Amino acid sequence: MNYKSNFLRGVTMRFFGWLPDSLYLRLIYLFIMGKPLHLYKPETLNEKIQWLKIHDHNPRHTDMVDKLAVKKIVSEIIGKSHVIPTLKVYDSVDNINISELPEQFVLKTTHGGGSGGVVVCKDKGRFNLEAAKAKLTKSMQSKNGRYREWPYGGVPRKIIAEQYMEDENGELRDYKFFCMNGEPRFLFMASGRMSHDELTFDFLDLDYNQLPVKNGHPNSKTPPAKPENFELMIEIARKLSCGEPFVRVDLYNIRGKIFFGEYTFFHFSGLTPFEPEEWDKKFGDMITLPSTK
Repeated sequence: MNYKSNFLRGVTMRFFGWLPDSLYLRLIYLFIMGKPLHLYKPETLNEKIQWLKIHDHNPRHTDMVDKLAVKKIVSEIIGKSHVIPTLKVYDSVDNINISELPEQFVLKTTHGGGSGGVVVCKDKGRFNLEAAKAKLTKSMQSKNGRYREWPYGGVPRKIIAEQYMEDENGELRDYKFFCMNGEPRFLFMASGRMSHDELTFDFLDLDYNQLPVKNGHPNSKTPPAKPENFELMIEIARKLSCGEPFVRVDLYNIRGKIFFGEYTFFHFSGLTPFEPEEWDKKFGDMITLPSTK
């Protein structure tokens, strides 16, 4: 993204936030993606994500993106054993008391997306609480709806402490399943987030063959090994995405034990190009959008 598009995006977000969704998203899409947004007949995955922001306002989605409320939903669908245990819930960063938490834990804001609202403690004796509070405060004050991701606006702002989880690689690899019309179609595996290595994304089909596509981050140097109980992960993603035209279901696999991560309805907000560009259309062809009538 060049300086000019960054500047135009900033101007649009600051001065044109009052615009209706369709016009606002057309402007943002043009400035970020460098091409027009086709909302009347969307074809690519990124275009269809913008369409869904406007037309698919299922009120249940707010609870599904709420990192606390979603645990009840997931427990009812696939069982509580697949949900990462919650240790404490805080209404404010000022209420965080690490003396009541174990030596390792994770703090995260209930409405935050990505890693911006997540703090990982692997050693409480060396944990910088003030830095953690500063990061969480920034997340609590952030507005997730700047690209019209409407479900996040209704999520109560809280902080949860969760049990620390780690896989056999000493990190927590993330398996993100793209589900179209209730059916998992492909995924990418994210690694390197909890280490000093660069974050990598490896796109894979459901036979665990690597796809020649990049999106947001580079591929890893070594193709990822197929995890234990991969077929169970596909089945869990299928159950969790039932009834949704498009949702990304994020799962963790710890020595064959599957845990739910989060729901994402707007992958990268539909504003990050796929390389090669043709894959945006290939992925978009997998989604049948619902009728607006």
